[in-house]
Amino acid sequence: MDDVKLNPLASERISKLMVKFAVPSIIGMIVSAFYNIVDQLFIGNNVGAVGNAATNIAFPFSTACIALSLMFGIGGASCFNLNMGRGETKKSPYFVGNAVFALVVSGIVLMTVTIAFLEPLLLLFGSSKTVLPYAKAYVFITAIGFPFLILTTGGCHLIRADGSPKMAMFCNLLGAVVNIFLDALFVPKWGMAGAAWATIIGQFLSAIVVIFYLFRYKTVKLCIKHFLPKSKYLVRTASIGMASFINQLAIMLVIIILNNSLRYYGGLSVYGEDIPIACSGIIMKVNQVVFSVVIGLSQGTQPIESFNYGAKYYDRVKKAYKLALVTGATISIVAFVMFQIFPREILGLFGKKNSDLYFEFGEKFFRMFLFFTWLNFIQPITSTFFTSIGKPVKGAILSLTRQIIFFLPPLLILPSFFGIKGIFFVGPIADFLAAIVNVIFVVFEFRIMNKEKKALQ
Repeated sequence: MDDVKLNPLASERISKLMVKFAVPSIIGMIVSAFYNIVDQLFIGNNVGAVGNAATNIAFPFSTACIALSLMFGIGGASCFNLNMGRGETKKSPYFVGNAVFALVVSGIVLMTVTIAFLEPLLLLFGSSKTVLPYAKAYVFITAIGFPFLILTTGGCHLIRADGSPKMAMFCNLLGAVVNIFLDALFVPKWGMAGAAWATIIGQFLSAIVVIFYLFRYKTVKLCIKHFLPKSKYLVRTASIGMASFINQLAIMLVIIILNNSLRYYGGLSVYGEDIPIACSGIIMKVNQVVFSVVIGLSQGTQPIESFNYGAKYYDRVKKAYKLALVTGATISIVAFVMFQIFPREILGLFGKKNSDLYFEFGEKFFRMFLFFTWLNFIQPITSTFFTSIGKPVKGAILSLTRQIIFFLPPLLILPSFFGIKGIFFVGPIADFLAAIVNVIFVVFEFRIMNKEKKALQ
């Protein structure tokens, strides 16, 4: 147990650890979000609104990649840190190796399924006939990069768990910088296909760096035997990462239903089928940049919360969570103010030659759909908190609150009464109700920790 006490995760100031782990994680997540934003910028200014609509139709594929990455990446990292906190150094490396195996295999499977059923999937995701050729050109190429994207995103969590958050940040930065540079070269010449090739080349280079690091792990030595699949490690890893996986699947489901609703009710309005999908795609991805800061913050707390919970240092666990919550609130309030004051200016970055109807719809969607975005930070921080302390069921339930339980019913009901305007109110309803439920869950969990702390005294 002396080794546990000497570990910086158990002895350093929480604020210092948060800076060490959360800042690189935030930068890495922002960079990941910019993969989509940069494509939208170049596509919007070179291809037009129909190109932006195509990337929004393609967005569920990216979400599926992230879902698999988080299930095995966060799951493996949390299991690794929890076991290291308990002093089980021989068992810990198997969680890392098996997580890597699962990341690679799941990436190959997703790539194969996507290419085999590309057109039916795009139609299912809400593509119109106008948008379909652009979406096919983009997704057929980006699918080749799914194994690299999944390995990079999941692998960065394993690298962070090893106490190397800056290396995790570098892996993401490398891909993003390459993507931006190649977008500027490829998109003006080859349109959607150029954006796709720029994306997967960046992902490939990032994946190479991740692989290089994993064979030079610092905390424990990883051998070939650790990478051989064993059901008990895979099942435990998947169960711990299930909350994050379900959250992303829920996001994917919501995007699919939202795209279809926007296409259908947009077709019944003055905006038409494509304008609502193009605008919502941009707005959701701009919000995703802000949301990625919050997710990066929550992921940065994972090693701190996991290790200290495993070591039964409950005060440090609670302090890390509370600090993440205060920081997330500050970031989200700033974003809310920006979205309310500058929606037209933000939309203009993605193509200034779009119609007046385009900007009219986009401004309304920005201001109304994201009205409670200043509360949205609570759910990812709290869901990750429960995953970090080894309580995936609670984390999974909280992952479903915003995306499924409180989002889908209004999305299915309100437009039937109010048309496309009904969709504007779905976001704030879901954000407000999910925040309340998450606060209730964490208050009860803190009470349980207080009881366990007293029992140890």
